[in-house]
Amino acid sequence: MQPIQLFELASKQSHWLTVRQTVVAGNVANANTPGYAVREVAAFEAVLDQTQKPVRMAATQPGHIQEDPMRGAVRTGSFGDVDVQPSGNSVNLPEEMSKTGEIKRMYELNTGMVTAFHRMMLLTVRR
Repeated sequence: MQPIQLFELASKQSHWLTVRQTVVAGNVANANTPGYAVREVAAFEAVLDQTQKPVRMAATQPGHIQEDPMRGAVRTGSFGDVDVQPSGNSVNLPEEMSKTGEIKRMYELNTGMVTAFHRMMLLTVRR
């Protein structure tokens, strides 16, 4: 039986979301700073690619899931083990607020999945 790595994956995503929220908060805080360039965190898939055992999605048909050829194309700097890349654009507050909403939804999804998986494990142990 292989070890369950869902909790490790959820932990990595939670760390990534924390870094992303920190970067977005920095963008909002510097909205009025002259010459400030918006920063963005590299995609979570790039973080997964750095793990020892990359997580890949399974497809039943070759055309169902396609890799993004531009994923991970630009990488500069780092924030811990998550890459941060300057975009060179000025801060767009509505866009940054939209990002915070997306981050919140991703946190909730992450927490919901871990909770459901934990309940499922407890149910199997009780029987």
